[in-house]
Amino acid sequence: MTEPWWISLIKAAVVINLLLGVFAYTTLLERKVMGRMQLRYGPNRAGPFGVLQPIADLVKLIRKEAFTPTQALDVPYIVAPVLSAFTALAAFAVIPFGEGWHVWRWDVTGQIVDVPISLILIFALGSVGIYGFIVGGWASESKYSLLGSMRTCAQLVSYEVSLALSVLGVVLMGQSLSLTEIVEKQGDTIWFAVPQFIGLVTFFVAGVAETSRAPFDLPEAESELVAGYHTEYSGMRWGLFQMAEYVNMITLSGLCVTLFFAGWHGPWAPLGPLWFLLKVAVILFVFIWLRTTLPRLRYDQLMAFGWKVLLPVATLNALVTALLVVAID
Repeated sequence: MTEPWWISLIKAAVVINLLLGVFAYTTLLERKVMGRMQLRYGPNRAGPFGVLQPIADLVKLIRKEAFTPTQALDVPYIVAPVLSAFTALAAFAVIPFGEGWHVWRWDVTGQIVDVPISLILIFALGSVGIYGFIVGGWASESKYSLLGSMRTCAQLVSYEVSLALSVLGVVLMGQSLSLTEIVEKQGDTIWFAVPQFIGLVTFFVAGVAETSRAPFDLPEAESELVAGYHTEYSGMRWGLFQMAEYVNMITLSGLCVTLFFAGWHGPWAPLGPLWFLLKVAVILFVFIWLRTTLPRLRYDQLMAFGWKVLLPVATLNALVTALLVVAID
């Protein structure tokens, strides 16, 4: 029998809650790792070794007053963080984390929903999620927020081009837009990180910019923008923006594992989802490592790197891969 709707509903509830848990403790991990790398302590007051710090942060955000600027546009101002958080969570629904299992009379797939064009769907949801950041800054009726949203728009839109072009080689080698089929192709042949190394590097650098992480954290340049597009947000509305940023980083890490590192496949022992989680954890560590060690780029350096370096490299990588695929066929 095929998978009934209630199994998909259960998987959705489990995956979303796990994703939120990973987001919460990624914030703790980041502060701990950065503290150790910079020879200082991370959070160590809330709970043993600071493990309850994410819970303390959640309680603080819930109890904090969520003010609204007098001149803010009410509906867009409230909907913007919800839109960003929703699209970030929805994008993870099509990322496969296991091969699938047969439980009693049902076949349970390794993702919430298997879409034939799942790669396009993820990029589409990411593009829609950008509107949450832009509209939030614009609806706040603040010059600081407006400037932050303009920088966000310029950065995210420009690096989306390089991000999309960097995966064309993977699509050509996998001969599909389905993430499940791309993972299965790597299991039968070779991890695409090897033949698509240039695409991997381009994808990762563009992904760092897309998630507004250092050294591409210009949309939240605190030193000159106060706090960027979410300057006029507080409480859980600000918390939704923060959640969207971290969940986008986790989703991008999962997508990188799926496209270039064979998803749930491992070098030995068929551990399935455990291999997937381990690979995602390694990529998240690299994100934190970069933030700890690299200075932030200037605005002119940022745009020049995107258009003059990543875009031509991604285009060349896709063309070379296309020629190789044609020659092999």
